[in-house]
Amino acid sequence: MPLHRLLLSLAIALIFSMGLLMVFNTSAADVLDRDLSASTHYALSRQVGYALLAFIAALITYLIGYEALLTLSPLLFLLTLVALLLVFIPGVGQVRNGAHRWVGMGLFSFQPSELAKLTLPLYCIDRLSRTLKRRDYAISGGAVSLGLILVLLEPDNGTTLILGMLLATVLWLMGLPLRRFLAPLGGLAAIGALFASRSAYVMQRIKVYLHPESDLLGKGHQPYQAKIAAGSGGLFGKGVGASLQKLSYLPEAQNDYIAAIFAEEFGFLGILALIFLYALITAIGLFIAERAESRRGFAVAAVMTFLFAIQAFFNLGVVSGLVPTTGLNLPFFSQGGTSLIASSVLMALLFSVDRGRRAARTAHSSPAQAHL
Repeated sequence: MPLHRLLLSLAIALIFSMGLLMVFNTSAADVLDRDLSASTHYALSRQVGYALLAFIAALITYLIGYEALLTLSPLLFLLTLVALLLVFIPGVGQVRNGAHRWVGMGLFSFQPSELAKLTLPLYCIDRLSRTLKRRDYAISGGAVSLGLILVLLEPDNGTTLILGMLLATVLWLMGLPLRRFLAPLGGLAAIGALFASRSAYVMQRIKVYLHPESDLLGKGHQPYQAKIAAGSGGLFGKGVGASLQKLSYLPEAQNDYIAAIFAEEFGFLGILALIFLYALITAIGLFIAERAESRRGFAVAAVMTFLFAIQAFFNLGVVSGLVPTTGLNLPFFSQGGTSLIASSVLMALLFSVDRGRRAARTAHSSPAQAHL
């Protein structure tokens, strides 16, 4: 196995292993602290179960290959749009904390917006790499706009921002002239800004970001407690299991704020090591993109790497108070089934692009070189 593939696999495994430890650590403490009837291993068991599904999804993605998925991307994106509509259907969509972000029945649920992070850029790459008529581009633009609007209406402002950034990145990487996409993206951004300015929820989030102490019993509670958790860890941390903030001070810490508990228990050096692993994966992803055998492969690897890196940046930025609360998971680390599956498929796409490069190099080499 090439060195960069080995390092990529090890980095993913390390992040996931540390994430499993923290998911069990925080969720079990929550169960014991609040004397809940659930098993202390419930969250851990679910995460392991989702990991098996994620591995299967990643394996299928790798075997199919990124080129075949690009060809199938119109169908995949259409299915994503249908799923985004289903979140608003009573009995199918699940409402949590006033948000329509989940589809499912009973204990099983998934977030279509996580799928949109994958299918939207693949769809755009496929469309932009083909010679299409103006009418085809108009239809594609309408479909993409519909996807963004549906996610915005859930509401899921963090994912909407990510999708907008992915769209702009794809358009830039595929060489579309600025004059052709700045105006449409500007229009979508204006719609988003208008929606945000009229949303009490968004404005409250911005106010809390600027002054978290103004609402310590409400929206400002988690950001404020996250800073306490991260700061109290010091250089070396309090030790595994020794966090105090996970004892109901920082509710549901195993989701968006799990890095705060990690920083409290492992300290500055621990969080620095975690950041290094994310940076390593990002660097290897860009390395794979730069060596891709085609423009489509380059775009897939570059956009998937950007998606991985920007989600990690926003999550860690929220924990540190650098950016407002976005509701984005930390890839391979936070609790969350759909996020874990999406991150695994993302990595499988990187491996697929790298496999395509090696196959192309072998095909152009001499028989003797290929044998060696």
